[in-house]
Amino acid sequence: MSTANPATPLNPAHPVHGRPTSDGAGARRRRRFAPLPTAALLLGALYCLLPVAWVAIAATKAGDELFSTFTFAPGSGLWENVADLHGYRDGIYWRWMANSALYAGLGALLSCAVSALGGYALALYRFPGRETIFNVLLAGVLMPPVILAVPQYLLLAEVDLTDSRLAVLLPVLLSPYGIYLARIYAAAAVPADVVEAARMDGSGEWRIFRSIALPMMLPGLVTVFLFQFVAIWNNFLLPYIMLSDDEKFPLTLGLFTLLNQGSTTPALYTLVITGALLAVLPLIALFLLVQRFWSLDLLSGAVKS
Repeated sequence: MSTANPATPLNPAHPVHGRPTSDGAGARRRRRFAPLPTAALLLGALYCLLPVAWVAIAATKAGDELFSTFTFAPGSGLWENVADLHGYRDGIYWRWMANSALYAGLGALLSCAVSALGGYALALYRFPGRETIFNVLLAGVLMPPVILAVPQYLLLAEVDLTDSRLAVLLPVLLSPYGIYLARIYAAAAVPADVVEAARMDGSGEWRIFRSIALPMMLPGLVTVFLFQFVAIWNNFLLPYIMLSDDEKFPLTLGLFTLLNQGSTTPALYTLVITGALLAVLPLIALFLLVQRFWSLDLLSGAVKS
């Protein structure tokens, strides 16, 4: 009677079930260097970052240094430029920044709430016309905002809301792209079984959305909020059409007026460049602040409810 051979440990260098492993070849493939894609990515990064680096360096130069030579050597006039910007028209730059924070913060928050409700309803509910509504929203994603600016102005002029902060806030509340993202994320992150179980336990629809679906959708809604915040913060055409009082201008429109005045007063160019540099800092701070929400577990809402 034959006896069984003792078990031997598997060796990745030897065949298993007649099929040799290829760990060495796979490692070599993973370590293969692709020069052309890497060079293309580096050129793209340089193309995007070079203007930002120039603005950061130009903001450190005084007026005579800015126009005398074009170099990437930092100057010594940053704090003087900030002080001049602070003192220009009794600090109107900070009013413009406060207006931008109001428009972008409140507008992105309200737009995110509308996107969350709309996306959740389109993803979890079945009702007549649902696909038609979604297709209309997709058409809205493809439509450039410049096409809607003049009709929006005419509509708000009919109700006497032009040259008001509501004229900038109301058009940004409904974001087709935000609703589209919220619907896609809700369909992937909110299990229908969990929603149905909550209904069987007697929870109302609003409580299900608030306590179960909303925490699950939070990482996606953070993305919607960031997209809307950046879009509204950088928006120029809508405030340009709607507003005439410079006390209500956002940063984009306020810096544009300074730039126009710089043709007759060249000293204002340094204020424009310094203001552009300071205008980027809140966006950087916001990204650093909310990036941790992207790592949340998709099912965190189910275990918390």
